[in-house]
Amino acid sequence: MATPLSADRMLAALRAEGVDVAEHKGWRTHNRNEAGPWGGVNGVLIHHTAGSNSLGLVWNGRSDLPGPLAHTHLAKDGTATMVGNGRANHAGKVARNAYDAVVNESATHPRPSSAGGTVDGNRHFYGIEIENLGNGRDPYPAVQYDQAVRWAAAICRAHGWSQHSVVGHKETSIEGKIDPSFGMTAFRAAVAERLAHPADWNPEDDMPQYVNVGISSEYTLAPGAWDSVEFTAEWSDEAGDHANDGSVWVRGACRFSGSLSLRVEGLTSGASVAVRMSEYEGDTLVVDHPVHGISGKGTVSAVVPLVKRIGAGRKMRIRLFTGQDSPRIVVSSAVLSALVWKEG
Repeated sequence: MATPLSADRMLAALRAEGVDVAEHKGWRTHNRNEAGPWGGVNGVLIHHTAGSNSLGLVWNGRSDLPGPLAHTHLAKDGTATMVGNGRANHAGKVARNAYDAVVNESATHPRPSSAGGTVDGNRHFYGIEIENLGNGRDPYPAVQYDQAVRWAAAICRAHGWSQHSVVGHKETSIEGKIDPSFGMTAFRAAVAERLAHPADWNPEDDMPQYVNVGISSEYTLAPGAWDSVEFTAEWSDEAGDHANDGSVWVRGACRFSGSLSLRVEGLTSGASVAVRMSEYEGDTLVVDHPVHGISGKGTVSAVVPLVKRIGAGRKMRIRLFTGQDSPRIVVSSAVLSALVWKEG
């Protein structure tokens, strides 16, 4: 068990994670602490409101269930309004088998059963009410879902918990609750992805950059020597790694995935063209990667996969080779397209 976060620590954790926080007047002292204990805490519980315009309801509660009905209300536009600090009426009775799975941070979450008894969920769980009708047709806007993931991840990060401390009400309730109306396996995976990065990480930070270069005119391949392709045409170089007419098309540290579409003319029986990626530091060859062979007769087209990671200070070239006794072979087209993920 962990000591519950103070109001200030909760706000700091949420804002560091990128949660769009609003504060309801009086939320810091709005709780149900007079009805029972609050803490230690073990996990995070996800709900949907089953209604619209529900902030007032989550704050005030119902005639049979006083508010707050969660610690946070999450609107469709992604605004996370703090409505409670302390015990809140949201979890009810939690099945002991479901509770134990959370405490143990089990990767499996069993169907809740009353056979082993129940636990006071309001004491041990933070709760969020996500505004949604819960009918399977009302969508969760991307910004709302993202903010829910951030909210859960922020609390887990603050306590040092994994994604397996996050559960849906439907995974703990012995009363047949169905919320939330989205799948919790995917939700936990999204929380895990956030926890694998710093709190200020944004998914768009991992968006790849696109490089698309080629040759502007055909050329004859020099026999008997490995020859770097000079990419004289550039259509896209978002990473800025390709110099004008240069052979280097990507620089580390990075990962990349793409292909080289190559067309050669003049092949004869027994002749071939070898293609490989080669890593350099400055002008010094450091690593030659495996060869992809092109053979056939006449004009032959091939697509060579380009998938690799290179370290800082390294740069990549494409090199071609044909034997000393090969006929005149012309490279009539070479188009390289790749997505590049920069590191560091």
